[in-house]
Amino acid sequence: MSAAAAGDDPAAAADWAAAVAAVRGLPPGARVLLACHMNPDGDALGSMLGVALGLRTLGFDRLAATFPGPLQVPAPFDTLPGLELLVAEEDADPAPDAMLVFDVASIERLGGLADRLRAAPVGIVLDHHASNPRFGAINLVDPAAAATSVLSDGLLRRLGVPLTADIAECLYVALATDTGSFKFASTTAAVHELAARLIATGIPVGEISRRLFDTRPVGALRLFGVALSRMVLEPSGAGGLGFAWTYLTVEDLAAHAQPPAAVEALIDSVRPVAEADVACVVKPVRAGEWSVSLRSKGGVDVASVAVALGGGGHRFAAGFSASGTVSDVIDAIRDLLPAPSTPDGVRVG
Repeated sequence: MSAAAAGDDPAAAADWAAAVAAVRGLPPGARVLLACHMNPDGDALGSMLGVALGLRTLGFDRLAATFPGPLQVPAPFDTLPGLELLVAEEDADPAPDAMLVFDVASIERLGGLADRLRAAPVGIVLDHHASNPRFGAINLVDPAAAATSVLSDGLLRRLGVPLTADIAECLYVALATDTGSFKFASTTAAVHELAARLIATGIPVGEISRRLFDTRPVGALRLFGVALSRMVLEPSGAGGLGFAWTYLTVEDLAAHAQPPAAVEALIDSVRPVAEADVACVVKPVRAGEWSVSLRSKGGVDVASVAVALGGGGHRFAAGFSASGTVSDVIDAIRDLLPAPSTPDGVRVG
C-alpha cells in the first residue's frame, strides 16, 4: 500500500478511507482492543502502543493492548511509553467494538485472540509482510513498507492525531528495529523522512539506540556464545548459496537465567556469516516447541519457506513456530530450500 500515501492507488486509498471512517464512526465509549503477534518485537509493540496512545488522545478511554502468550515485555522494550495500556490475553475484552491488529503476518499468529478479530464489528489489520493474506475486514497492508510503524504513522496522520514525543518514541523504536538501525535495504528516503519527523519531537535518540542495539545482560551474551559455538554451516545448502543455523534449548536458558525473549536478537549474529545466504536460529518456547527465525541476503526467498511451515514474513526476514526436535525443524527447512549439490555440514566453533 505504499502507493496509497501518494494517492495513486485507488484500491489502497479506499482501504485508508475505510479505516479512517471506521475509527471515526465508533460511538462514544467504544471498547477498542489493539493486538500484535506472539513473542512481540520492537515493530509489533511500538506500532501497537503508538496507535494506542494516539487513539487515547482522540478520546478513546476504553482501550487496551495485548498479545498472545504470557504478558512479558522483553528488554529493551520494557520502557516504551504506553506499557500501562497492556493487559494479559486472558484479561482482554472478549467482545470489543473495534480491534486493530499490528505486524501479524497470518491470523494464526494471533493465537487465541483470532476469534475476537473475526467477531469484532470493526477489524483493521496493519502490516507490512508480503505473505499477509489480508485476513481483516479492513487491511492496511503494504509489503513495500519498511515496518508496520509506517502504516501506524499513516493511520494516525489521517486521523489528525498530533505527534507527541511518546507516540514518536514508540514509532521510532518500531522503525529502527525493523530496519536494523536503518541499514537494511528497506531503508528508503521516505524512511529517513519519517525518522526525521519522529526525532523532531525531541525523543532521546542516543539513549534509545543504546537500549535497542548496544545493551545486553551478561547472561544473554553468554547464551549468544553458546549458540554461536554450536552453529552449523552447510556451504552447499540453499542451492549452493550456503545455509547457517544454530539453536538453543530451554536448558540453555535456565542455565543462564534468561527468558526466551533474551535471544530474539540472536539471528543478527548469525546472519552476517559470509559463506551463507540463509541464516536460521531455532529458539525455545518450551520443551519441544520452538520459534524459528530465518534471514536471507537476497538469494533465497525465506518468506516462502516460512509460509509453507505455517508462518510468514518477507523475502529477507521471516519466521514460524514449530514443534518436535531441532533436527525435525532443520530438516523441514532444508527440504524447502533450493537443493544442495552435496550434504556438507560443517560445525563452526
